[in-house]
Amino acid sequence: MSSPILLLEEVFRTEGLPEFTFVPAPNYNEILLDIRRPGKPVILEGQSGTGKTSCVRRIIAELQDQAATEYLTARNPVHISRIEKIVHEQIAGRFVVDDFHRLSQQLQEQIADVAKLAAEVRDQGDVPKLIIIGINQVGASLIQLVPDIAKRVGIHRILPGRRQEIAELIKSGCERLNIRIMNADAIFDETQGDYWLTQQICQSICSAANVTQTVEERTDVTYDIGDIRRRVVERLRAAYYPAVKDFCRGRRFRPSNDPYFKLLREVGQQESSIVDLNEMANAHPEVRGSINNIKERRLEILIESKPNVALHFYYNADTKSFAIEDPALFYFIKHLDWNQLRQDCGFREHGEDFEFDVALSFAGENRALAAYIAAALLSLDVTVFFDALFEANYLGRAWSAQFTEVFGRKSRFVVCILDIRHSEKIWPTFEREVFAPRIANASVIPIFLDDTKFVGIPRDIVGIHFKFDPTDPDWKKKVDEEIIYKLIDKLSE
Repeated sequence: MSSPILLLEEVFRTEGLPEFTFVPAPNYNEILLDIRRPGKPVILEGQSGTGKTSCVRRIIAELQDQAATEYLTARNPVHISRIEKIVHEQIAGRFVVDDFHRLSQQLQEQIADVAKLAAEVRDQGDVPKLIIIGINQVGASLIQLVPDIAKRVGIHRILPGRRQEIAELIKSGCERLNIRIMNADAIFDETQGDYWLTQQICQSICSAANVTQTVEERTDVTYDIGDIRRRVVERLRAAYYPAVKDFCRGRRFRPSNDPYFKLLREVGQQESSIVDLNEMANAHPEVRGSINNIKERRLEILIESKPNVALHFYYNADTKSFAIEDPALFYFIKHLDWNQLRQDCGFREHGEDFEFDVALSFAGENRALAAYIAAALLSLDVTVFFDALFEANYLGRAWSAQFTEVFGRKSRFVVCILDIRHSEKIWPTFEREVFAPRIANASVIPIFLDDTKFVGIPRDIVGIHFKFDPTDPDWKKKVDEEIIYKLIDKLSE
């Protein structure tokens, strides 16, 4: 009896649960036991592409216990409302909560409380059976929310497939299609055990060889991995390139404002699609400034302000964890033409990587003016060193050492608010001594509030002359028109 004719996309599936090419994770049975146990909360964590959701669906299908299972994801606003209802009313049933890490901190805490209750009374009555799915460390995060549930919760981390699991996946698909992919072992070297990517690569190999369904006669299929890689990347371009460009250009585009571009390019060179930005900044000094000047607030604001970016990128500002959760997007980014992307974004090349676009130097009497300038520039996606914003960062350190770094080399421009007080005060004088040598390369922009003369600052230097009157109800509007717009024009050069 001949084998049934199967379509290529049914065999090597890139969407949904693989029917013919599913391979269980090494800890599949341990996960099954915990999912099967009534009431016991279960947490599955791991990077995207490891098959967490597919594993859960396969186990539940295998149980055949007739119990209804409701699948919910934090990416769907309707599902979030349903999760809130389940938590508040403690509805009995089996619930899979995917993308747990994307839920609000408050809702995560509420889920943790329900998980604790379910863990305590699971043998005493109907309680919600929670199966929580998220990226790395979601289990540890949940335990931190409710520490005493650690021993009552099944926490499992699904790792990428090993060479033998990937070989079994490919073999199963080839048998269904009646083919043999030559040099199949090289596919693991390309995918590093990513289940989704393995499915996609195999599908592309077959498609390039005109195998679109089960063939009648056994066929050997050869391929060139470079060609297959280009095919996959080109296939993904329409779906991902706009979002990648939006991310790289930042919240407000300027040709010199490229820290997001540098961050994403560096992420694309990592083995994992989930990175700790503190660790990355420390390990890669060439992009340390770019990462440091966006990881506190700007990156979070960018993702929140652009829906297309929020759909594809995740960032936790508290833990500094940045994630590309879609394995297809991560593969696309790893193999991008970054020079072409830089051109398409409209960036100009510049050699140095500054931690700040602007460092503000001012006397304390002009703090209100400096604070407004800092806030206005920050709202326009400009990185600003304003001392009040960084006091916590420098606790225990000497200001003199930090100011020497900031005003000497860590800032692209120094904007100094000059008046008689700046000339008389100790700290502003120290800052002036640090940034004075930079006047020669036009990286100091003075704002003159009066006619005070300063040693080392030429009288004919082109600056901004501004009359600051804090009693004027329109002073902020005047700052925008006479200072902020000029600074933005200069930063855009």
